[in-house]
Amino acid sequence: MTEDDPIDEISEIEARLEELAEVSERCRKIILVSKAAIAGGAAMLLVMVLGLFGANQAVAIGSIAVVLGGIVSLGSNISTLRQTKAAMSAAETLRSDLISRLDLRMVEDSPMKLM
Repeated sequence: MTEDDPIDEISEIEARLEELAEVSERCRKIILVSKAAIAGGAAMLLVMVLGLFGANQAVAIGSIAVVLGGIVSLGSNISTLRQTKAAMSAAETLRSDLISRLDLRMVEDSPMKLM
């Protein structure tokens, strides 16, 4: 095992952490859109039930579909976000372990050399 192997592995873990952070951010955005879809569909259904814009079956079915789609999307992305956070935590722990195994030297205070 050479000295560069742990450093290469740490670099790979860093790249994986960046990918996981992107997935996490994407899930957060989709969760926000899903919540908005649920709220919008529920509001439209309430408007239809109250009869403010007349009774239209297509709009009622569409609003129910939007609410159900939002719920499915919300649940799926919350689950994915939890799994991603767990994977990030495991990768950060592994990275910390690898860093702690490196034989790092202390940099002592010394006068700066002028070039």
